[in-house]
This record gives sequence, C-alpha cells and structure tokens, in this order.
Amino acid sequence: MTNIIVSLLDPLLTPLGVSKADLTTYVTLLSGYIYAILGTLVLAVLIMVAAHFLVKKGTRHVVRWSAGLAWVLVVVIIANLICYGPMYDSISLILNGSTAELSDETAETSKAVIRETGEEGLVLLKNNGLLPLQKDVTTLNVFGWRSTAPIYGGTGSGSSDTANCISILQSLQDAGYKTNESLTNMYIEYQEGRGGDGLSVFSKDWSLPEPTANRYTSELMDEAERFSDVAVVCIGRGGGEGSDEPTDMNAVIHDTWNNRDQSSITPEKYNYLNSVYTNNGDYDDFDPGEHYLELSNTEEDMLDAVCGRFDRVIVVVNSNNAMELGWVNEYDSIGAVIFVPGTGATGMAALGEIVSGAVSPSGRTADTFVYDLTDTPSFSNIGNFSYRGLDDLKEAIAASDNSYEGAISFVNYTEGIYVGYKFYETAAEEGLFSYEDKVQYPFGYGLSYTTFKQETSSFEQTSDTLKVEVLVTNTGDTAGKEVVELYFTPPYYNGGIEKSSVNLLDFAKTKQLAPGDTEAVTFELPLDELASYDSECIKTANGGYVLESGEYIISIRSDSHTVLDRKTFTLSEDIDYSSTGRTSDHEAPINRFDYAKGGAAYLSRADGFANYAQASAAPAENAYTMDNATRDLVSAASSAYYDPTKYDSADDVMPTTGASGQVVLSDLTGKSYNDELWEQLLDKLTVDDMTGLVNRGGWSTIAIDSIGKIATAECDGPAGINHLMSGIQGTPFFAEVLMAQTWNKELVERLGDAMGQEFDDFRIYGWYGPAMNTHWSAFGGRNFEYFSEDSVLSGRMAAAEVNGAAAHGVYAFIKHFALNDQETNRCAFLLTYCNEQAMREIYLRPFELCVKNFDYQCLGVMSSFNWIGPVYAGANPELLKDVLRGEWGFEGVVCTDYDGSYGYMISDACVRAGNDMMLGFGQSATNEFTDLDSPTCVQALRQASKNILYTVANSGFYTHEESDDSISPMNAMFIAIDVVAVAAIAAAELIVLLRWKAKNKKEGE
Repeated sequence: MTNIIVSLLDPLLTPLGVSKADLTTYVTLLSGYIYAILGTLVLAVLIMVAAHFLVKKGTRHVVRWSAGLAWVLVVVIIANLICYGPMYDSISLILNGSTAELSDETAETSKAVIRETGEEGLVLLKNNGLLPLQKDVTTLNVFGWRSTAPIYGGTGSGSSDTANCISILQSLQDAGYKTNESLTNMYIEYQEGRGGDGLSVFSKDWSLPEPTANRYTSELMDEAERFSDVAVVCIGRGGGEGSDEPTDMNAVIHDTWNNRDQSSITPEKYNYLNSVYTNNGDYDDFDPGEHYLELSNTEEDMLDAVCGRFDRVIVVVNSNNAMELGWVNEYDSIGAVIFVPGTGATGMAALGEIVSGAVSPSGRTADTFVYDLTDTPSFSNIGNFSYRGLDDLKEAIAASDNSYEGAISFVNYTEGIYVGYKFYETAAEEGLFSYEDKVQYPFGYGLSYTTFKQETSSFEQTSDTLKVEVLVTNTGDTAGKEVVELYFTPPYYNGGIEKSSVNLLDFAKTKQLAPGDTEAVTFELPLDELASYDSECIKTANGGYVLESGEYIISIRSDSHTVLDRKTFTLSEDIDYSSTGRTSDHEAPINRFDYAKGGAAYLSRADGFANYAQASAAPAENAYTMDNATRDLVSAASSAYYDPTKYDSADDVMPTTGASGQVVLSDLTGKSYNDELWEQLLDKLTVDDMTGLVNRGGWSTIAIDSIGKIATAECDGPAGINHLMSGIQGTPFFAEVLMAQTWNKELVERLGDAMGQEFDDFRIYGWYGPAMNTHWSAFGGRNFEYFSEDSVLSGRMAAAEVNGAAAHGVYAFIKHFALNDQETNRCAFLLTYCNEQAMREIYLRPFELCVKNFDYQCLGVMSSFNWIGPVYAGANPELLKDVLRGEWGFEGVVCTDYDGSYGYMISDACVRAGNDMMLGFGQSATNEFTDLDSPTCVQALRQASKNILYTVANSGFYTHEESDDSISPMNAMFIAIDVVAVAAIAAAELIVLLRWKAKNKKEGE
C-alpha cells in the first residue's frame, strides 16, 4: 500500500523539491493514520450498503448520510491528530513562521552594507589604462547573455530571492551610461526556451544560452559600432548545492552522465543525474574533454566577433568559481577584466561605479587563477569514485533504510597541505615548473586606480609573540583603500615536516586614503601561529604543533607571489607544543585521525616534489576495493548493522529524569556552562523530552513546558534569511567569496551585524551559516557559499561575520564540519581521505579560528554529510568531542546537516559521539532510540540536551525575550477550520434528521 501511495504522489511532489525517499518516509510515518482513514471509509461504505438490506425504506438515507458524515468527522479528527502529532514540527513551522516583519530601516541598512561589500570586493584583474572610462564615454555596448541574467548567488541553502537585485545593466545605467537596447533585446529573445539558470538541488540545467555567431549580423554590429566604441562582454557561470561543476561538458551535452554504465552503482541523485544541456545547435558548445569553467565554442565566437569590431573591450567575469581566463591575453582589444562573484541585492552597483571611476577597486582574489584547471593537483580526484564489490552491503542498507542513495564512494585529498597558492608558490620555488607558466592571477591579487607604498616600520619577535607595523602610503593621484597581506615562510628540511613556502598569517585593509595620506597597520600575533603540525611524528611522539629551528621570513606582499618588504628572525632550537599546546589551545592537539589517511600517496615537497605525478594521479585500480577493516567499520555504522549496545559502558549510572523543581530555563540565561543549577534543570527532563530535543531539530527546537522552554525557529542561510518551511526571506546577501575578496574584517563584521538585525527583526535567532569549507577544487559546486582556498582568510572572515550577528543574540551554526568540499555523492556514503596535517592546517583551521577568535561566544556548529575516512563526520567523537570541545573549548550545540537518514544518520550514534541535534523531524527509523535502558545512552541524551538548552538560553530567544500571549496562527487556523467543519457536519446531520422527521410526520398524517 505504501508503495502505491508513493507512486501516485511522487510525480506531483518531485517538481516541488520533495525527494522520493522523503516522501516514502512520510507515507510510512503516517501509514497508521492513512489506514485508519481508509478503514473507516470502507466501514462507512459497508454501513451504507447494509442499510439497503437492514433498514426500512424512508430511513435508509438517514443511515447513509450519517455514515458519510461520521467518516468526514473521522477525517477531521485524524487530520488534527496528524497535524498536532507526527507532522506538528513541519506544519507548525510552515503555518506559524514569524509574525514579525523586516523593518524598512533594517532592509536599507543591509542594502547599504551589501553595496559597500561590492565596492570593496569586486576585483580588477587587468587594466591597460582603459578604466576608469574617460568622461566623454556615455554609451556602452553590453555583450553576452549573462548581461541579462546575472549571477547574484547560488542554489540550495545559500539561495535567496534575487528578483529585485541590481543587475549588470542597471548598474551601468545608474552610473550614467546608456546601454544598447538592440543587443539586450536580442539576448532576451534568444534565451527563451533555451535553458540556462536551471540549477537546483535536484536537477541541473548547465545550458549557456549564448547566441550563435549568425545572430551577430552585420546590421546589428554596424549599429553597435555607431552606438559606442566601447564594448562590455559578460561571461558567467552558475553553481550551487547538489553537484559539482561538470569536468566534461561534452558528456553532459550528449547525456552520457545520465546514460553511463550503472552496473556497479545505483543512479546517484547528486552526481549530474538529471543534468541537461539545451542550447546546442548543429555543433557542440563544448568539445570532448572541455569543462564548465572554460569558454564554450559559442562564447569564443562571440569574443571573436566583438574583439574584431571594437578596440576597447571590458570583460566582466560573473562567476563564483575561478575560471580559466588565459583567453583574455589573446585579444589585444581586451583592456580590462573585472571579476564579479554573486553580488546579492545591491552589490552589483559597484560595477558601474568602478567602470566610471566613482570607486577605486580594492578587492583581492580569494583563489588562485591558473591557466589550466585540469592541471591542478585535485583535478583527478574530484568526482564520483564508487567502491566496487559491496553489493551485499548496499542491498542490506537499502533494505533497512529507504533513504539510502545507493553509492558507497570515496574522495582522496592527496595534495595534502599544498592547496591553492601553497602548491603553486612552493612547487615553483622547488623548480617543479615556472610560476608564470601556471599562474595567471595569484591569490590575494587585485589592481587599483592608484598606487601604494608599503614598508615595515616596526618589527618585534619575542619568545611568544610577533608584532609587525606596516606603513601604507597612497603614492598615486586617486583616493583608495589598500590591503596589507602578511605572510610567513618557515624553514623547510628535505624529507621533514611538510611546509608551504608561503603562508598567509593575517591581513588588514586601510581606510580610504587620499593621495599622500599614510596609515599605520599593526599586527600582533602569538608566535605559535607559525607552527606546523607534525602528523608523521618526525619531531613528536604522538603528533602536535612544532616551530622548527631555523630562519623565518615575515613578508608583506601585494599578493601571494609579490614581495613588498620582508623581515627575518631565527630560532636556535625547536619549540614543541605537542605536550603544552599553543596559546589558544584548551588541550594540546595530538594525532586523532590516523584512520582518515587511507592508502593514498600524499604530495610531498621532498626532493623537489618528486612524487607529484603519483600524488596527483587519479585513484589507482586497487583503491576501488574496500579493505575488510574499513568495510567492518562502515557496516557497523550503517542502518543495516548498527548496534547501540556495543557502545554501552557498565560503569555508567542512569541519570535522574522527570524530577520536580522550580528551576526553569530562563534562570540559566547568562550562567556559565558549568553552573550547578544546570543539573537541577536537566533532572526535570524526561526521556521523551530529551529524545524530542535531539530528534526534532529541523529548522526549530521544540517547546518543553516543564522547564519553561519555548519553541524556537532556525533557518538557512549563508546569503541571508531563507526559512524553507515558512517561506520567510530576508534581504538577499551575496556569495561568501565576494565577502572574502574585500579582505576587510571590519566591513564583514558590519555586514554580520546587518544580517543579525534581520534575524532580530524576524525574531529568529538560529542561523545555519556561515559556511566555511575550502575551495579544494575550482569545480566545487558550493564554492559560492565558501570563502576561499585559504584557511586563514576563511576563518578570520567567518569569525568577523559571526561576531557581528552574535551581537544580536544570533547563534550561528558554522558549517559544514568538516572536509565537506565537494558535492558529488555528498549524501551517499562519501569516505573522505586526508592526512592529519592537511586536516589541521587547511580544513579544520577556519572552524578553529572562528571558535577561538570570538568577541562573543560561538554557540553552534553543523556537522557534515561526508565521512572522515571510515567514520561519519556527524558521529565522529574525535572530531566533535576531542578536537571541537576538548582542544578548542567549544561550548554549544552541534547539529547534523539535513537529517535525511541516508542509511547512516543514526540519532543514537550521533549523540554518543557529541552531535547533539538532528536537523529533521524525527520521522525516520534511524531516529528511534532502542537502547533507552542503557545509562550510557541516556547520559548522552542528557549531555546533548544540555548543549541545546545552553545555546537557546543564551540566544536572543531569551536575552531579547518579548511576551506574546496571542494565539499562534496555526492554532487560530485549526480552531477556525475545526469549528466550521464540525458546525457544517452537525448542520448537515440536523438537516437530514429534520427532513426525515418532517417526512415521517407527513406520512403519518
């Protein structure tokens, strides 16, 4: 019966974003109610039929009507039971939402800071003197279909309503330029029915509806030449949650992604399934082997046509992912290039301001732009790599969990610490290649309309601190802002601890400096931030951070490659932090993730990167076979074989539950995490209270009357408020990569403050953001939602943003913790292999900086879908207990990413490992706690409940509490519907009875 109902509803709900797995789960959850409705319907029909034989004529209709109306009443009652029972969390979020509204003042503040972020975040990559345009230029030809369909952000949790955002054309027009309407109309007309921007979590339209060469008729181009002698060419790429950018567009065009051999795996929902390309004509837009982040054949034709007619061409690259841009050097006509990631509501206004010269650009790249993305160390390792020979395990998991997605896969981070610029700078220094042959625009690169001088005016190094003062002087004739980038170069010993030759240490941005003005920028940092992690135990017994002896170079650079000034100091002996920890550590970090290394060969600097070919190659054939030890771990953690009793301890004591007392949650607001009053409050919780807090954490937390806890709302996303359940949306903010490109921590804290005020207006204080995973590959589908390839830039920006929001009582779930850097197979069993040094220095570092460097308290973390080696990240005690809470001192709540179950998101396993809350509605079989007689299990529930309650008690829900005794919208709606329904049923029954009585009376006369 369940399968029949699902098959009937699936075609209706799939277009709305409801997966078949979720639909099956809900139908299964509600099966008892559905059977009750169907059973009582059958009973009503039987009564109606029986009335024909058992009830005398004249009275039969009364019985039939009464049976029918009784069934309608049963349906009303069951609907109430469903909506206030298993579906309450979902339906209440949809119907109640927030009765508050975003104030005009708040919205205007947000738009102002978004605009300012655009002004400081757009990066001028190339300029031969074309920009700013001369004052006599008043008209512009704007080419490229993206001119009429700009990228403002991305898809998924980081999406927002972009209908009213400032567009490319509006930006140029607002700056005083008239644009060629004939070109604009041609692009709009051509796009109709040809796809483009059809990206969502569940399906991907990768089409680039760029008009073919024959559309650029001589008449159209002659008119364009008469209209203006300046051309603006717009090239753009979209992306978002759900899949990575295609590395073979020709395969997408010919549908070989969807029709490839599926013998060893079931179709993966998040790996280009349902990918389409609809813009092809009589030739392929992409040749075999060409990827999404290079020009299509049609775009090349368009550039040929434009650059053949115009001598002054400005290119706008509207993309959140670093593209291959070597082609801009092939056209002499291209005089300027501006890189414009998603700009949100008003950030695009900066484009016109920069073109006109009203704003001097000050953005810097957050990634390295290379000539050939297929030649990057990660290219051969991103994508779908599914284990073979696991059919029996996959069948068992599928039988136990209908949400299982079919794949058990892996991804290898074989480049180790050499990610982005750290690879290119170090490998070039070691002579592996010529830097200029590989890198077009370095990390931290960007041009200005003025010039600056930076010099180190003061340098001081002690045994535990480093203090650097930099004088920045505007030596040009235009006002502008300058970025100060502080790097360090540690000593490297061949075959020793791996080290990059260039490492970002800190950064700052000056105020607006008039010509001739000078500003002093000061950095003061713990010396131990220069330490390297010794995961191979070269200098330590069990791993840990070490400052090796030798010469350290502290440099001020205009980008990762160009040195402006440098100072050195020398350490005569090693400083070992493996037992004492660093200044910021609560416990000394040691090796905890040896199991995550796997069997891959990791890139090493030894002997001039002698193993580069091996480490950057695609996985070897034997990598597709899972070893028995890994298989045992994965099996035991799956829904098919998980046994909670294996993790029980006979020494644990059952905690008190359901006690009486006067303490309520508000009494704990402002109290320390270890205040003794917590134990009294937790004693009052029942097991049902605790399992409800843990399991029903989807976009909300539940109310618990016994402790005075109110129900709360939480929502996406990194680009502003996006409450998926109620439909509430705030001002659309921008892609986080644009935020990173400002290199301005103070500005980012102000935008966090603006976003926090929006949360405050809506009285929603739980925020699923910001996201701070790594641009491990340029093809990462969610790169728009992450800051950078660099951990320090990402972490310091995230900390600034979260600080700004926390001032309004917002608790941010910084996400996705951790190593969730590709979207392919992300919800399947995705085993991510990485050595611990890279984990510590690259992938965990942004989260560490955000948790530790905090004016307020970081209260939330979201774990990730992927596995760290053979251990699911959301049930990983080394990650969530040892590192997050032990080493970093985190006190707050950890929630999962969306609890779709997927065959491994098991509530019992999560809470035992330090993951407190499931981002779902407790509807899956994997949410059931079957070991509640175990003190170990109940203690874990108690600890998880404390973390949830501590977070809520110290959020705006309690610190900004407002009394509201009014009835909720949901209750008001149901009371009204129930009253009307019961009244209608009663009236109908009364009419039937009165008519029957009148008829009998008439017959009696």
